[in-house]
Amino acid sequence: MRSGQKEKGAAFVAGGYLSGWPVKSYCVGGAVRDALLGLPVHDRDWVVVGAIPELLLSRGFKRVGADFPVFLHPESGEEYALARTERKKGSGYHGFATNAGPEVTLEQDLGRRDLTINAMALAEGGELIDPFGGQEDLKRRRLRHVGAAFAEDPLRVLRVARLFARLAPLGFTIDPETRELMATLARSGELSTLTAERVWGESLKALATPEPSRYFAALRSCEALAPVFPELAALIGQSQPPQFHPEGDAWQHSLLALEQASRMSDRCEIRFAALVHDLGKGIPPPELLPHHWGHDRAGGEVVSGLCDRLRVPNNYRKLAILSACHHHQGHAILEMRAGTIVKWLLRLDGFRNPDRFLGFLTVCRADAMGRGGSEGGGGYPQAVLWRRCLNAASGVDTAKIAAAGYHGPAFGLVLRQERVNRVKGVLGAWREKPDPGLEPERVPRVVGGA
Repeated sequence: MRSGQKEKGAAFVAGGYLSGWPVKSYCVGGAVRDALLGLPVHDRDWVVVGAIPELLLSRGFKRVGADFPVFLHPESGEEYALARTERKKGSGYHGFATNAGPEVTLEQDLGRRDLTINAMALAEGGELIDPFGGQEDLKRRRLRHVGAAFAEDPLRVLRVARLFARLAPLGFTIDPETRELMATLARSGELSTLTAERVWGESLKALATPEPSRYFAALRSCEALAPVFPELAALIGQSQPPQFHPEGDAWQHSLLALEQASRMSDRCEIRFAALVHDLGKGIPPPELLPHHWGHDRAGGEVVSGLCDRLRVPNNYRKLAILSACHHHQGHAILEMRAGTIVKWLLRLDGFRNPDRFLGFLTVCRADAMGRGGSEGGGGYPQAVLWRRCLNAASGVDTAKIAAAGYHGPAFGLVLRQERVNRVKGVLGAWREKPDPGLEPERVPRVVGGA
């Protein structure tokens, strides 16, 4: 540890609750990595060496680990795990035999971890313990596996890709040998043993990173995209009309749309919807290429199947299907009449769920700007006009209509006509003097959103 780091590390791991020979506790993993990188540390994990479960239980720890001994600190709530070794005994993420006896050393525990930068520990006095060169790999901005045992756990493919998406803005790359081990896992069929919850959980964390497109690109680079996301892999090589999509195939467009959505919003459901909005292009009739007429209708079914397979939460599913099926309508408002706009505001649930509708507009904007050439650099006045029309149509005084004696079907007819009249006013002002206004650089996070 460099000069000055020991003092910082000592403060970082202060308060050793299990001090006393022969039991020692060490802060390990991502907390150590992020502290050395100067990144915020949100959660700390600890390894306890030389202990048995009964000792931690006697000191008030609560056991939470089902597969191996993990305990919650009685005061901080942080996780403390007994040092352990693992031995592969079967297929899949759970196919391991573990030993968490008091004889297991810290180095043995660190040696079972995935990457060298995650296999460092801080002792209670602030000493950095780094048996596998993690600090050097931090300097070299390299994601490198600890040992050959890396290839025993298929989940590590997703974890490395996710960490790459998080750290790529800092200049990190995946070591070529590590990438080859990831490809070996992908080719082995082991990725098929991962549960839907594991795949979605890692992918959701990746969607929350600064550059989530790096996650999916990394999966492709190690041959893991097709086993994990066959719907996305089907977009690779699907040609598009170059006058509308100079960026290349449908895969490139989807990644560019995801990048644009990530710049516009922190909300992961918007990012996910942007990624999958064109999945219908993965199943085109060959005679139509390079056109993809009808891909919006087909895309809704593909997105629904993906969400079923990965058990995607309902709010993600609804926005993704809405975006896949109707992003063309989002683009077309400049050519619509007032009655048609009101019709689509109803179909797109803009009145009852304006938050989802605004998320849909962000996806449409990301789609329009996620293209190469001049198409990607302009604004998106359609979103501005949709919002103005929604605001105007939502302002109709329904109580006034009811007070005038309209009920049942007659009430609906009058309400619709009032909405159409208000939208006509918006369109008239727009056509007289187009004023797209300034769109927000980023869509604010809504309370309760992901």
